[in-house]
Amino acid sequence: MAALARVYGPLMHLKMGFVHVVVAASASVAEQFLKVHDGNFSSRPPNSGAKHIAYNYQDLVFAPYGPRWRLLRKICALHLFSTKALDDFRHVREEEVGILTRALASVGQLPTSIGKMLSVCVTNSIARVMLGRRVVGYGCGSGDEMAEEFKAMVDELMILAGVFNIGDFIPPLEAFDLQGVATKMKKLHARFDTFLTSILEEEHNIIKDDDVDSNIKLLSRLISLKLKDVDDCEGERLTDTQIKALLLNLFVAGTDTTSVTVEWAIAELIRNRKILSQAQQELDSIVGKDRLVTESDLAQLTFLKAIIKENFRLHPSTPLSLPRIAHENCEINGYFIPKGSTLLVNVWAIGRDPNTWADPLEFRPERFLMGGERSNADVRGNDFEVMPFGAGRRICAGMNLGIRMVQLVTATLIHAFDFELINGQLAQNLNMEEAYGLMLQRAHPLMIYLRPRLASHFAYDIVSIQFMALEINSTNIDDLFSGNVEDGGYNGPPIVYQDSDNTIIEMDDEQTSSDSESNVEGYDADLEGDDDFSDLEGDDDE
Repeated sequence: MAALARVYGPLMHLKMGFVHVVVAASASVAEQFLKVHDGNFSSRPPNSGAKHIAYNYQDLVFAPYGPRWRLLRKICALHLFSTKALDDFRHVREEEVGILTRALASVGQLPTSIGKMLSVCVTNSIARVMLGRRVVGYGCGSGDEMAEEFKAMVDELMILAGVFNIGDFIPPLEAFDLQGVATKMKKLHARFDTFLTSILEEEHNIIKDDDVDSNIKLLSRLISLKLKDVDDCEGERLTDTQIKALLLNLFVAGTDTTSVTVEWAIAELIRNRKILSQAQQELDSIVGKDRLVTESDLAQLTFLKAIIKENFRLHPSTPLSLPRIAHENCEINGYFIPKGSTLLVNVWAIGRDPNTWADPLEFRPERFLMGGERSNADVRGNDFEVMPFGAGRRICAGMNLGIRMVQLVTATLIHAFDFELINGQLAQNLNMEEAYGLMLQRAHPLMIYLRPRLASHFAYDIVSIQFMALEINSTNIDDLFSGNVEDGGYNGPPIVYQDSDNTIIEMDDEQTSSDSESNVEGYDADLEGDDDFSDLEGDDDE
């Protein structure tokens, strides 16, 4: 589509079956759609994925714009992705990144598929926050069937989501399911629903029995909202189906997108050793070499944040925005756009537009530093030249979490390791070919050797490698922190880690319990308060 835009201009009309598709391929045209006419393009067109997998449009991503979507958006903004919610679970993300680091360090001289390891880290970070448990293993011990099944389901969903389904564009053929896509989606949905229903029923029982303080998990908070009959004054109330649909959104939209983005960043840094060296110098000066990066360090890492922005520009996780549909006829740049037209924004092409960017194919983070061509660029949907999370009303709800995770994981990897390509491959010959699909994945997974560069007795050995060699999927987190993992698990001393002040501390059962309770202090007020959500009607920043 980018090549077509160079020939036919930044606003194109394509006829795909019975559907009129308009494609925006420049920042100025995208701004017309996503800012000036945002209200007219605030819903999604009908599609088989939303119908058969996303609980028939009951989720946040594909729900039509209206009362139900606004309720789900408010819940996400207040209880899942607010600054308070993200800060309260910061320790979970840091612990999972620490586990990833030690897992990578334990690989030794073996080549590593970095993308797979990143996916496990991000998935478990989300799972522990939402469910209070890890759901995927690193594969260094005897595998857990449930974990492997879950990962296989997510992989299959991403493949199906990227399939061009002819029934979506020629509705009379939808019932025939000529490609078998709908059938596969229904079977996959049944597997996901079984998994999510069992989790939901378990959590209902926990809350009903009142055995534990259930607010330590965001799933418990969602169920509490449902039980307290919270609504948005428009008659919409949260249901079990919508909770399952939200969980599905979080796992699918929040895992591989983050891991793919970090994988691209590492590949770019391997090809640009001077930039990697400069980033490591910044990290060494601010963080030191006797501990891992924490989220509190990120604000000081100016060059790292420029690297992340440049990576977002060249490698947006979703190269074509999720489609929107025109609610009414409108006019854009003098062209008539009929009601019912599908809008696609070519985020990939906009980030490489030579009319906007100098040397657009070059990886140059300095363009985002003070004095650079885009020193004040904002990736949160306010600048249409680089918008990896979209813009307007339908901007990614988990954007702030995504930015934190990408920054933290990327910073930790380049701080803790040096990278070397396998088979003596030269950096300039690294294959950067992209794979077609819903996400901008690498055509060839990045296989590298990782060489630890920190003081091992601080950064890598804080948790025993024996602990990391276990498959600890779905194990109670309290048991892990007390050093009490059953079935031949870790029998060493309690977990030792660094707190926010970088003090090395040891956690026992009582401390772990009290810390978990402190993380949820103050949320009862959130659940019962009478909040004004009017600011969420327009562009969403959180």
